[in-house]
Amino acid sequence: MNDDGKINATLEGYFVLLGFSNWPHLEVILFVVILLFYLMTLIGNLFIIILSYLDSHLHTPMYFYLSNLSFLDLCYSTSFIPQLLVNLWGPEKNISYSGCMIQLYFSLALGSTECVLLVVMSYDRYAAVCRPLHYAVLMHPRFCHLLAVASWVSGFTNSALHSFLTSWVPLCGHRQVDHFFCEVPALLRLSCIDTHANELTLMVTSSIFVLIPLILILSSYGAIARAVLRMQSTTGLQKVFGTCGAHLMVVSLFFIPAMCIYLLPSAGNSQDQGKFIALFYTVVTPSLNPLIYSLRNKDIREAVKRLMG
Repeated sequence: MNDDGKINATLEGYFVLLGFSNWPHLEVILFVVILLFYLMTLIGNLFIIILSYLDSHLHTPMYFYLSNLSFLDLCYSTSFIPQLLVNLWGPEKNISYSGCMIQLYFSLALGSTECVLLVVMSYDRYAAVCRPLHYAVLMHPRFCHLLAVASWVSGFTNSALHSFLTSWVPLCGHRQVDHFFCEVPALLRLSCIDTHANELTLMVTSSIFVLIPLILILSSYGAIARAVLRMQSTTGLQKVFGTCGAHLMVVSLFFIPAMCIYLLPSAGNSQDQGKFIALFYTVVTPSLNPLIYSLRNKDIREAVKRLMG
């Protein structure tokens, strides 16, 4: 193909997000369901952030990180769900090139940050259960803030790398993105050149941000399980299972679908199947996190009672 044929999408000015166009009869149903989940995400996560701020009993490392997770989920959902709802509701499914790049950057940055933040939260639970006498030293407020900042910085740095590499891939005039939001694998499929270097970079960083955090989280909970089995107090056991069980459920809902998308060979899953997996961890999981933590958590229930007098 000559140089004139290698036109980047910047010259075209927009992409078409195909999303669920193959199932036009499903689009209205998906619009209603996704809107409901988005409202749940907004209300639930704002509830946790405000409650953690107002109740002094929740000014602990665990709820500091939970507030970070809630704020992150709010931003993550908002980075693409409003655009998705617009595309599902009307016939136009366009997104500007700059809008697509911004969406790609923030969705990947926030997703990467969540991977690291969930590790930090598991370390906090490990320190609370396995090293209770040293907890105040291990989770000093300054160190807690440092870990939170490191989570955000690492996620945004990882996204900056992929956004930069993806923006330089020539798309040869291809504008139809076979996904409901702009993500790296979907954009790489539009390229008319060999993208093995980009795919390898994505695989390596996905391993760093998905596999390594998952191993660290499972190691933390392995140590917690051993400590729990030695506990004599029934109340202590219930509290540990309440907080750690909720965290493990959140980890499973986030990491398992993410592994299916970023680490399993694309040939093994159809593109349509990948869309529904992505829909689960991008739309459903952020709305379930507040429910999981609040329904299974005695501290949050007591904080609500205190606020209600």
